[in-house]
Amino acid sequence: MLPALSRRLVLAGALLLPLLGRRAGRAAPALAPSPSAQRQPASSAAQSSTASDPLPSWRPGPSRDRILAFLRAVSTPGSPQFVPPEERIAVFDNDGTLWSEQPMYVQLAFALDRARILGVPVDRADLMARGNAALLDLLTRTHTGMDTEAFAALVRRWLAEARHPTLRVPYTALAYRPMLEVLAAFRAAGFRTWIVTGGGLDFVRVFAERLYGVPPEQVVGSSVVTRYDDSGDVPRLLREPRLEFLDDGPGKPVGIHRAIGRRPIAAFGNSDGDLAMLRWVTSGSGPRLGILVHHDDPRREVAYDRSSPFGRLDRGLEQAPARGWGLISMREEWATVYAGSEGP
Repeated sequence: MLPALSRRLVLAGALLLPLLGRRAGRAAPALAPSPSAQRQPASSAAQSSTASDPLPSWRPGPSRDRILAFLRAVSTPGSPQFVPPEERIAVFDNDGTLWSEQPMYVQLAFALDRARILGVPVDRADLMARGNAALLDLLTRTHTGMDTEAFAALVRRWLAEARHPTLRVPYTALAYRPMLEVLAAFRAAGFRTWIVTGGGLDFVRVFAERLYGVPPEQVVGSSVVTRYDDSGDVPRLLREPRLEFLDDGPGKPVGIHRAIGRRPIAAFGNSDGDLAMLRWVTSGSGPRLGILVHHDDPRREVAYDRSSPFGRLDRGLEQAPARGWGLISMREEWATVYAGSEGP
């Protein structure tokens, strides 16, 4: 885990990692090992949802009621809040919203593992001393200089082999089961569900469909310059060591506009990096839904918000009530946390 990253260092790291707009305070807490860690693939976790109970992993509470009421209102013909199917678009942040981001972002763990395999020295004190240049060097040496298919193969292999440092399960097993059910419920109501992440576009596309049911063309993320190359027998798309687009903070509404061309009517996030997205989505006319996931469960996951170096939620806690956004309490409102796990 990188120590206390400055905002400038974070922005430099946004080349491919979602270290964007979240100032570090204290060291990130580790996930508490739990016997309830899932024993089945996350992609199967939402299959237990039924028409009568689309959110079985949720306890009765305000967030559950609000989500279901919104879905009924916008998808029921004759409802005064009915929204045509083509306008039913919902956007979801990834890290900390759909899967765990502790004790560090999953893509950062990938970068550090790549550095170790490649023999790239990582001196964390040097990272702090040299700031942007050192982190940018780490990312360019582990994420670029290859074609897009080679990069996807690296990510796919790493996800199959890597394990969370304390729970000892694949990172893909740390998808949040309640949020998988939300994704399924939105799709059942005629929504197109998009992932809008500060993480690397090509990184998230590798697993989004299998894990979340979101196809790669419905992922918006940070990207590097990609260049077409036909110098060999087979044309390739080469990943260049230059930032093309930063999809975090104010970049998220821009990324949504570029990729979707419509303003979504629902948005889910968990950190201050998602506030611009929620503000833009919920400021439109007609029915709107904005939801923040609050990590307040120290026993089954990690309790963090205002001072976390990953997924910092500070301004969002203050703004949510005034802006009419929902705030999900993981501790109170989720009967289970991880996909396939059994909650108490």
